[in-house]
Amino acid sequence: MPTVKMVEYEDASPEVREVYAAIMAAKGTDNVPNFWKTAATHPPLLRQLWDELGQVMAAGALDPLTKELIAIAVSATNGCDYCINSHTAAAINKGMTPQQHGELMSVIALFN
Repeated sequence: MPTVKMVEYEDASPEVREVYAAIMAAKGTDNVPNFWKTAATHPPLLRQLWDELGQVMAAGALDPLTKELIAIAVSATNGCDYCINSHTAAAINKGMTPQQHGELMSVIALFN
C-alpha cells in the first residue's frame, strides 16, 4: 500500500507541471514516471532532483551512456527494480547494445 499519494499531472501545481513537462520532453513520452509523481508531493524536492539529475547525467569526462551503466550497476546492487528498469531503458536509448548489457550484468554479478 502506498504511503504517499502521487501527484497526477491534472492535479499538479504550475510549478510541478513545469518540471513534468521537462521530464516528458527529456524522456520522449506523454506520461510522468511514478518516481517523479511521488517526489512532486514536495515541489522543491521534485525540482532539486530533476535539476541534479540533469547536471550529473550530462556529458562530461564520462559520456551519458557510461553514466547510465554506472546507474544500472548501483541500482542492481541496491536491489531497486524500478531504478534498474528506468536506467536500463535510458541506457538502451543512449545506444547500449544487448552485448554491452550482458557484459555489464556479468561485471555486476562478479563484484557483488
